[in-house]
Amino acid sequence: MLKRSLIVILFLTALMSVRLTALADSPAEAVFTLAIDAGHGGKDVGCRGKKQYEKNITLDVARRLRGLIEEACGDSVAVVMTRDKDVFVPLADRAAKANDARADLFISIHVNSLSYKAKNRASIHGASVYTVGLHKSEANLNVAMRENSVIELEEDFTQAYHGFDPSSSESYIIFELGQNRNMDRSIDFASLAQQELTTTAGRYDKGVRQAGFLVLWATRMPAVLVELDFICNAQAEAFLGSDSGRQKCAQALFNAFAKYRQAHPASILTSGTNE
Repeated sequence: MLKRSLIVILFLTALMSVRLTALADSPAEAVFTLAIDAGHGGKDVGCRGKKQYEKNITLDVARRLRGLIEEACGDSVAVVMTRDKDVFVPLADRAAKANDARADLFISIHVNSLSYKAKNRASIHGASVYTVGLHKSEANLNVAMRENSVIELEEDFTQAYHGFDPSSSESYIIFELGQNRNMDRSIDFASLAQQELTTTAGRYDKGVRQAGFLVLWATRMPAVLVELDFICNAQAEAFLGSDSGRQKCAQALFNAFAKYRQAHPASILTSGTNE
């Protein structure tokens, strides 16, 4: 009996030694994966100003943001770009790239505008950061269904959007429940980004908002959509078209990211399990 107990003790000691060695060899901090989505691209130019296209602004700011992160964070942050050149990327593929990379945060960069019929088109200005919207009325749900029905033009859209049916209210409920899990952290980053766009980039504060963007619904991690400013405003367009303006926008998003990562580092146990 004593001999058997001794064998068990030795076995457990050896097992504990192996586990301690494995923990010692593990990184002190898991790699944080950030997905950066430069809105629009290729045949989809996005919003248009008198001289600038949204697709060019978003790609440049996205690249600048990546550069700041790589310079400051090195190998501790992995950056995934949904596009790195002027190409069209389907909505499903943008979210899929972030999901496949098991990103810890998704930032979609855009530029705003108003209809040509809007009376305040030339004067409106300011930045907004959106989290996914929760439909609280049938009217809002109907609008989202109409807007999101465009995905039916894409091949195999049900598979690409993980079974999402733009005409089914049940699909919206599923996506809302999925994003509720990440809502607090999405709002955390949105608030930090909004503050930085106001202070660092000098943009007018139009606040943190919620809306039914499908690209945010389709992600499985905290996600935001950033509207840097209104390209229909001549002064804002000039800012967004300048090197200094784009660098300030990238710096604002980097500052927000650095603060967010400090508060929500990727966990060794949970990194890569955003499903």
